[in-house]
Amino acid sequence: MVLILDNVRSLNNIGSIFRTADGFRVRAIYLCGITAQPPHREIQKTALGATQSVDWKYFNTTLEALAHLKEKDYTIYSIEQAKNRIWLQDVTPKKEKDYALVFGHEVKGVAQEVIDQSDGVIEIPQKGTKHSFNLSTSVAMVLWEFNREWM
Repeated sequence: MVLILDNVRSLNNIGSIFRTADGFRVRAIYLCGITAQPPHREIQKTALGATQSVDWKYFNTTLEALAHLKEKDYTIYSIEQAKNRIWLQDVTPKKEKDYALVFGHEVKGVAQEVIDQSDGVIEIPQKGTKHSFNLSTSVAMVLWEFNREWM
């Protein structure tokens, strides 16, 4: 499993995502565009050392990261609210496949050009009035669901 952060602006979210990625033994995090990179004091505050235990790589654009992973035969899902999406609970990941999950900017979401290059879109069902979850919370929910399927 690889996580791709598409222009994520919050350093606290980035740190929290590193920590969650460590907990689920994610292979790597790809930081793209404006997404900040370790070492950074604000990332470290919430990562609590996970930037040392989770591999990461920086790409100028998310499309470069996708191209890199497609060469390695990853199945790529953007996590977003979009037409023709799959509900998170309906995804059945296979243990023998490699997956990359794209999470986007806290306000703008995953860029449409990135969605267009993805193999599919996963949406987290919700009932509230805000129409979104905090980014680091979304990462945790999706990783939990993928890992639950693999247990």
